[in-house]
Amino acid sequence: MLCPKILEVEALDDYKVKLKYETGETKIFNVLPYISGKWYEELYNNNYFKTVHLIPAGKGIEWEHGQDIAPHELYDMGIIAN
Repeated sequence: MLCPKILEVEALDDYKVKLKYETGETKIFNVLPYISGKWYEELYNNNYFKTVHLIPAGKGIEWEHGQDIAPHELYDMGIIAN
C-alpha cells in the first residue's frame, strides 16, 4: 500500500508521535503497544524515544538504533489530530 509522504515527526508524551503528512493531515500514533521484546524495549527510555526522526524521503520514521514502524501502520492506525 502506498502511504502519503511524512513531512514531520515529533515525539509526544505517553509514547506517542505526531506525524504531519503531505496531504495536509496530522495524525497521532500510539507507539506503546509496539514496545515489547528486546528490539523495542529501548523505546521505554523517554530520552531515547525522543530521538525519533524521518527516514529519507519521508517514507517512514525510525529511532537511532534502527527501530521502526511500518509506514502503512502509522497512517492507517494514526488518529487524526485536531
